[in-house]
Amino acid sequence: MTTNNFTFEIDDDGIALIVWDMDGRSMNVMTEDAMEEFIAITRRIAEDDAVKGAVLASGKDSFSGGADLSMLESLVAAGRRAEAEEGRAAASQVVMERGGILSRTLRAMETCGKPVVAALSGLCLGGAFEITLACHYRIAADNPKGKLGLPEGRVGLLPGGGGTQRLARLVGASDALQLMLQGRQIKFPQALKMGLLHKIVPAEELIAEAKRWLREEADPIAPWDKKGFRIPGGLPYSKNGMMTFTAANGIYRRETLDNYPALRAIMSCVYEGLLVDMDTGLRIESRYFTHILRSPEARNMIRTLFLSMKQLGKGARRPANEPPVEIRKVGVLGAGMMGAGVAYVTAQAGIEVVLLDRDMEAAEKGKALSHDLMSKQIGRGRAKVKDRDELLARITPSADYDDLKGCDLIIEAVFENRDIKAEVTRQAEARLNEGAVFGSNTSTLPITGLAKASKRPENFIGIHFFSPVHKMMLVEIIMGEKTGDHALAAALDYVRAIRKTPIVVNDSRGFFTSRVVATYVSEGLTMLDEGMPPALVENLGRMAGMPVGPLSLNDEVGLDVAYKISAAAKADLGEAYRPGALDRILQEMVVGRERLGRKNHKGFYDYPKLGKKSLWPGLNEILPDPKPADAFDYDEVKRRFLTIQALETARCFEEKVLTDVRDADVGAILGFGYAPFTGGPLSYIDTMGAAAFVAQCETLAGRFGPRFAPCDLLREMAEGGEMFYTRFAP
Repeated sequence: MTTNNFTFEIDDDGIALIVWDMDGRSMNVMTEDAMEEFIAITRRIAEDDAVKGAVLASGKDSFSGGADLSMLESLVAAGRRAEAEEGRAAASQVVMERGGILSRTLRAMETCGKPVVAALSGLCLGGAFEITLACHYRIAADNPKGKLGLPEGRVGLLPGGGGTQRLARLVGASDALQLMLQGRQIKFPQALKMGLLHKIVPAEELIAEAKRWLREEADPIAPWDKKGFRIPGGLPYSKNGMMTFTAANGIYRRETLDNYPALRAIMSCVYEGLLVDMDTGLRIESRYFTHILRSPEARNMIRTLFLSMKQLGKGARRPANEPPVEIRKVGVLGAGMMGAGVAYVTAQAGIEVVLLDRDMEAAEKGKALSHDLMSKQIGRGRAKVKDRDELLARITPSADYDDLKGCDLIIEAVFENRDIKAEVTRQAEARLNEGAVFGSNTSTLPITGLAKASKRPENFIGIHFFSPVHKMMLVEIIMGEKTGDHALAAALDYVRAIRKTPIVVNDSRGFFTSRVVATYVSEGLTMLDEGMPPALVENLGRMAGMPVGPLSLNDEVGLDVAYKISAAAKADLGEAYRPGALDRILQEMVVGRERLGRKNHKGFYDYPKLGKKSLWPGLNEILPDPKPADAFDYDEVKRRFLTIQALETARCFEEKVLTDVRDADVGAILGFGYAPFTGGPLSYIDTMGAAAFVAQCETLAGRFGPRFAPCDLLREMAEGGEMFYTRFAP
């Protein structure tokens, strides 16, 4: 028996070897076609008398990355159609019936009376891991890259193939919740210790060992189906169980501020499921899965954090007519923290780097960052000394522009000063080949203006990294007025080579990310000026869904950087510039008190050498007298934070800085952490509806000023009942 995705062969002992090996894919994923074939295979295992047992294996380096989430998106769409035609109850029935297929299939396989072994060669995540949990025996190849995990919570989902029930029964509620709530991936040796694997063997012995177990030790009954089975760690109402769920709920609230219903549902599935038998527990899980799958949080997070991110990473914004650009050598101008970080990720991708600064001492200091980062990887067992040596050999520190000869790409990362940037542009371009591309890492200065120093503005482009470079996954590509398709293609091919996600925006002051996140910081400072206690400003920023409060974010970026940006904007805009609380507070903090942020250990927070940071007590000296915390409407404050950023994003579309919804939502979440549970600022607007969002803006504008006034585009969309994901669909 051979299908498009699996092979099925029975040996003389009646053992069926089922190999999952999808054509045209580097990794197996559970698609609709693969699901149909898998259902047929499990039915044959149960019904074919010639089959005495089965081995599930992979024909690739990994077992599987899990389900193709576009399959779930189509299921959500089917639910919406059913709701429109037959009502909410019918829609839930449709989603539960189709969404529960894997769970029912796995339970049928688990109870068919024939033993099944999962033979894992490498990565095994999500729905694929749920398949293995329903097998009676799990062995893995000795592979340092092999990992297991249920990461569904990271995209607003919960495991729907029995994962919440089987995992909790295997390792107990405490360990199961830690794995699922954090979306952790654990390596095979740890999985063996936890009891998720039965054995690890050399790769060449994997299938032989699986068949040996089937011949000599096979047991076709899962532990939880045997009389007398006891759940590790005890039941939820036991002393240990009460401690587990009380702590888990507290951690959930602390870490998520109750913004992620899927994670809350995971806890409910485990708690309620462990009080009943397996079949009832699986039905409980299916009901929660249906409810969460139909939630706006799941819909938006799947679309943004999986589908859109995947499309952008594969070159969705790349000019189709441009041939591939091979980036073999990159010159990085400026060996400060940003330039040094760019050099590290570039060398990590196997690309030769020239790291240039004003003198060799500065250049060598920049290279040292790569040594430090690799040494940390070695200390954690994630790299070897050989890896560090090879990476460092690819980075050439230099103070001589002639070393840039032969570079395919230049990335300028010097100070945010037009004159300095113009000088290094002229010096570098004089050494470059005709087709080489010059990229500026500026975070706010318009690319069109910087390109005036270039003799080849068609090959001049913005390549904006985020700090710290080695951790942040987004790169913002900025098109100047004269930037050509070759430069865009080269920039996107480079970003793909270093395994980051690119977005493409058009030129403006602050582009998209810096421009929008500035509204979050500015709104926080305005709240301080209104008398809101600093701690309340910070906490409500996080409660709105942002990763850190606006004061913490300002400290991380640098108060002096924000001050210089506002000063430059004021100089460029002249009378059109509208000063606010930000200008006054930053003037006092930076100029009056020399508080620059984390970089000099004093900003809105104090940063002691030992111990945690704390809000600077001296804030009271430069702010109005604080009002009582209960003088503020907390929900309104959270709306202010999310609305001001979403409104600025809409303005970016109106001004054609943004032209693709994917760039907006992916860029906002990866670039500055816009409340991920919303799916991004445009998903936030679309979920609410343009008319409701315009009404919310008008209410806030009436209370807090014209900065909240909705733009013409939003009013037009509200009148026409339009959504961003239809009007600006890719």
